[in-house]
Amino acid sequence: MFSKNILKLIVFITFLPLLLSSCGSGADARKFPPNPELRVKKNMEEGRGFRLSETFGGKSTTYEFASSNELWRASLDAIDFMPLTSVNYSGGVIITDWYSNDQNSNENVKISIRFLTNEIRSDALDIKIFKKICENNFNCKISEGYDELKLELKKKILKTAKIYETQKENKDFKPYTGLKTK
Repeated sequence: MFSKNILKLIVFITFLPLLLSSCGSGADARKFPPNPELRVKKNMEEGRGFRLSETFGGKSTTYEFASSNELWRASLDAIDFMPLTSVNYSGGVIITDWYSNDQNSNENVKISIRFLTNEIRSDALDIKIFKKICENNFNCKISEGYDELKLELKKKILKTAKIYETQKENKDFKPYTGLKTK
């Protein structure tokens, strides 16, 4: 068996590289601003920082807010009268709940919008419109339909998205760059 002194020596030798690796030449205080907010901004601009996803081999993800995507905003505006079941920006899907107007309560409509790209173009959206026709709330038949409505909805979304894009360009839009300096 090992004696306590040999065991202490093995533990010390094992952890010695860890202790020495934290020693460094230090940072030059003249190169870093004294204000913590400015230091954070400088570190973010230089890409410094600790991210667990990168440490464990994951990929870094850049998140965009849904309000900055013109197609997304235009789609939500186009179907704002319908209740939503599932809205997933990162998955690129909007699904409404079954909707019916008061004129024909036996016929319901459900819309699914899938985003294939963030670019404003005709093949950027995959829109499906389902109709459900029920007889006395029983014997419901669900089918995909309303091709004319699908085309009109796609046209409305693309036009509105283009308007949003033009407004963003005309306002000299500046993306969020971090903390404001005083």
